[in-house]
Amino acid sequence: MSDNNSDSKKDAKHKVAMAKQKASVDASIDAADTERGIAILLTGDGKGKTSSAFGMVMRALGYGHKVGVVQFIKGEQLSGEEIYLREHCPQVDFYQMGTGFTWDTQDRSGDIAAAIKTWAVAKPMLQNASYNLVVLDELTYMIAYNYLPEEEIVHAIRERPPGQSVVVTGRGGGTALQTVMDTVSEVKEIKHAFKAGIMARKGVDY
Repeated sequence: MSDNNSDSKKDAKHKVAMAKQKASVDASIDAADTERGIAILLTGDGKGKTSSAFGMVMRALGYGHKVGVVQFIKGEQLSGEEIYLREHCPQVDFYQMGTGFTWDTQDRSGDIAAAIKTWAVAKPMLQNASYNLVVLDELTYMIAYNYLPEEEIVHAIRERPPGQSVVVTGRGGGTALQTVMDTVSEVKEIKHAFKAGIMARKGVDY
């Protein structure tokens, strides 16, 4: 009998707590009355930034939205997302800088030239209202290494069409970029398999 009383009290307490949480969530939803695209920065030293961005690509495609994806740095080694988009999502405008990581090339002038060429693809997307979502993967490195002018990037994101959402990924990015974004999420590394000597896994890491 005492167990039943205890369970009843727990149930009642849980119901009150959930009612408060629902009221808080409902109030937040009611307060959000601005309809426009959002700018998201996924940063931090943890794994999952690009994976999260491509999750949003899949979500947008589910609604029939037009999507543009530009990958800075990556492209020397095939990735699962590249293979899938190229083979199954021809409606996605997909472009890669294709130089690999800067610590692989060790060619600053070549990397800058490639960055400028890649930005020339990305920038018009940020000016084209037909794109519902634009993903700029690893763009933060272009700012960190001074390959591209920060002011121009921030301006392009700020002045993009009102209905367009943009996702930027990569470590750092600087205060100016963070300021112009609506949502900034930091992915924190707590533990990484690679540091334990485990090789990168196809379908999980790339």
